[in-house]
Amino acid sequence: MKIICIGRNYTEHIKELQNEKPTDPVIFIKPDSAVLKNQHDFYIPEFSNDVHYEVELLVKIGKVGKSIDTKFAHKYYNEIGLGIDFTARDLQSKLKEKGLPWEKAKGFDGAAVIGKWILKSELGNINNIDFGLKKNDAFVQKANTSLMLWKVDELISYISTYFTLKTGDVIFTGTPAGVGKVSPEDYLEGFINEEKMFSLKVK
Repeated sequence: MKIICIGRNYTEHIKELQNEKPTDPVIFIKPDSAVLKNQHDFYIPEFSNDVHYEVELLVKIGKVGKSIDTKFAHKYYNEIGLGIDFTARDLQSKLKEKGLPWEKAKGFDGAAVIGKWILKSELGNINNIDFGLKKNDAFVQKANTSLMLWKVDELISYISTYFTLKTGDVIFTGTPAGVGKVSPEDYLEGFINEEKMFSLKVK
């Protein structure tokens, strides 16, 4: 299982972090040891004082594919989910300043929340899905997949140019604006439309 993540896929999030708008999707990978399953608590790691939540729509790959044409990409997934790309922002900033990879800030244990899965046939137009994140009962992130710079099928095609996609691989499709710091005792809930996809307590 690979966890393939997309960075800078929403314009407003690019602005809030003062990043440069990319000309191609930004790709990074988390190890499978980063997965935090639904209902498990998230523990802030000792090496960071500034861990941020980043809610993201997820896609689970359903069959092996390489160099997939965008028009055929829809055949390679049947399930949609929601998760959090936890980021040690202080550590990430130090790494970026030195031109170093982000893995330590993005791939630590528990940094990839994966909630439950929904059949995409139940969601209608994949490019018009509302999703969001609540922190302590108030929405902190709300978005729609129509706001993605690169849509799901385009991402699958692009990723498969470089990496063979295998059954069970998960794609994190990028986070919208509204990311922020988590603190002990925060309670996070993720939603696709009105359906709760995950919940967790921060420790």
